Amino acid sequence: MTIRLHAKGLTKTFTLHTQGGIVLPVFDNIELAVKSSECVCLHGPSGAGKSTLLRSLYANYKPDEGQILVEHMGESLDLLDAEPWEVVEIRRWTIGYVSQFLRVIPRVGALDIVAEPAIANGMPAEKAKVRAKTLLTRLRIPERLWSVAPATFSGGEQQRVNIARGFIVEYPVLLLDEPTASLDAANRATVIDLINEAKARGAAIVGIFHDEEVREAVADRLFEIGTQSAARAVPAAQQKVCA
Repeated sequence: MTIRLHAKGLTKTFTLHTQGGIVLPVFDNIELAVKSSECVCLHGPSGAGKSTLLRSLYANYKPDEGQILVEHMGESLDLLDAEPWEVVEIRRWTIGYVSQFLRVIPRVGALDIVAEPAIANGMPAEKAKVRAKTLLTRLRIPERLWSVAPATFSGGEQQRVNIARGFIVEYPVLLLDEPTASLDAANRATVIDLINEAKARGAAIVGIFHDEEVREAVADRLFEIGTQSAARAVPAAQQKVCA
């Protein structure tokens, strides 16, 4: 299968300039290759750097060393060497990201928020809204709320809007940061279906899943990451706990 995302030799530290320049190592010498139709779960104790690695793969953080190679429009590009406009294009077409929090313009309705990434990718507005309605329905957001700004929603409702927005485009690479953390059992099952559907169409997925039920339903393997040490892959069958 095609390797869609390949992190090589990633090292990341944070420097606390307000604390006398203290340097905090986060991870060292990360080597991670993710193939199409594969879901990799990041594993490690709290503070090991799982979220930092995920944000680095989306170019929100810049590692100190290494490469992040992504298959984009038929060629391999290094996110760490890309120009800002190239990063924007990679995010638009190739890498989707679902965070734990929904950050949107306060007065824009849920339907328009979900449809926006698809419209930005050239999908006709009406088709994008039909797709958005389907996702919102699957994620049990009542139709009466579709025109309402999600800033007024509960945490779980906001997360479901966030998930719908992340899945409306069929990204070749998906990064998922605890997508089911605020969800009930029925909506967790829907997210499991969405992830497995993305895998079936060939997406490469990297995620943090603290929920064991979700992890076991979607992860093909676990990727262990420990503070100040090289990361290594662990077959899912050998590791049941993904902190």
